[in-house]
Amino acid sequence: MNKLDNFLSKHGTKIILALLLLTFLKSCGASSELNKVKKELKQVQTTLESVPSKKDLEIEGLKAEKRMIQSVDRKILDVNRQSAIDQEIKKLQAK
Repeated sequence: MNKLDNFLSKHGTKIILALLLLTFLKSCGASSELNKVKKELKQVQTTLESVPSKKDLEIEGLKAEKRMIQSVDRKILDVNRQSAIDQEIKKLQAK
């Protein structure tokens, strides 16, 4: 026990300083990692906001169907379907 007391009395402050330095360096690394995670989270949120919703996909599908009908250039049946498509698009946009 006497040897331990002598060792601690000689080198105790050095050991404490080394532990404090290691703790400080560890905390600095954690904050930089936290900043990286925050930046990645913002990128993911931006990506998710740009993904079209189901409603947007339905509207674009109906618009594509209407363009296809107009390009085929048939008459009565297609005019009725175009009107129905317009009503569905208005209904989806109102939601």
